[in-house]
Amino acid sequence: MGFRWLFVSAIFAILVQGTPLQRRISCLDGKNSASNILCCPWYSVLDDIQQSLFSGGQCGAEARESLRLVFHDAIAISPALEAEGKFGGGGADGSIIEFASIETNYHANLGLDDIVELQKPFVAKHLVTPGDFIAFAGAVATSNCPGAPQMPFFAGRPLPTLPAPDGLVPEPFHSVDQILARVNDAGGFDAQEAVWLLSAHTVAAANQVDPTKQGLPFDSTPGQFDTQFFVETQLRGTSYPGSANNQGEVESPLAGELRLQSDYLFARDPRTACEFQSFVDNQDVLQENFQTIFASLTTLGHSVDDLVDCSEVIPASKPANFGHAQLPAGKTMDDVEQACADTPFPTLDTAPGPATSVASVPTSGV
Repeated sequence: MGFRWLFVSAIFAILVQGTPLQRRISCLDGKNSASNILCCPWYSVLDDIQQSLFSGGQCGAEARESLRLVFHDAIAISPALEAEGKFGGGGADGSIIEFASIETNYHANLGLDDIVELQKPFVAKHLVTPGDFIAFAGAVATSNCPGAPQMPFFAGRPLPTLPAPDGLVPEPFHSVDQILARVNDAGGFDAQEAVWLLSAHTVAAANQVDPTKQGLPFDSTPGQFDTQFFVETQLRGTSYPGSANNQGEVESPLAGELRLQSDYLFARDPRTACEFQSFVDNQDVLQENFQTIFASLTTLGHSVDDLVDCSEVIPASKPANFGHAQLPAGKTMDDVEQACADTPFPTLDTAPGPATSVASVPTSGV
């Protein structure tokens, strides 16, 4: 993918040509330096959002919603519509902020109006484009979650010109066929890469699926960027955490945990089940693939050659302060719905203690 290719190519060029690393430039704040002067302003943006948006660098509700916003803004691009002579959206251009009154009313974007309103003042204050800010905030937000990869960030997106068309963001009640077709149209993503995109659900929560419950996580460790999501999505569902018969929701295995229909289907579809299972207790693969797909997602609609790599501004991700993935307390390997025909499901230990009940994730204003 793009980011990995750029990284490897840069290292190769240095090794082959013997070119020394570029001299760093001192930023005007007197505290930081950068490889490109255009990266300097992002240090002040970083300090501001860590304190004023992410509550001192926490992996909380605002972090989760900022990461969700990245996907909803970027995936709204369709070369297929462009081929028909229609506007297909600008991809990762920030149109969901620039045209918030339109795009946040799309059904797939319901609930994003709060995080959009929280981010708008930072865009205006720091004189950055909304596309750059959404990508930056998403990268910083992810880095605040223990276990996340070192996040990439490219700057230089122009202002969006039009709102993205409605109907381009996949919904949890869509079939695997529909979602695969949509992400393939948007970015040429294949079935494996579609699973990589779902990795964001390891720190995600639902606010608009069950009207009786808000802030329900998709796994039992929403504050950690770990592989527990891939374990628990493979477990047999037993009940609904709130009301039943909600569009896009199926039974979950744990009290207080919500399961999206689309996640359930991806974990069991023959085209994606083995890739989904490959993440179980495989933190290195999770980090590598999410880093790659995030870079590709946040550059949709743009040429990387026109952007500046400012990944150095993103803080080092918090270390993984957790052990191996486990079956939740009260669950055994008999609760796993094996779906990958090629490889047995990894044998996991069961967490000690009584049956797990997942508490709702605090909304903290979003």
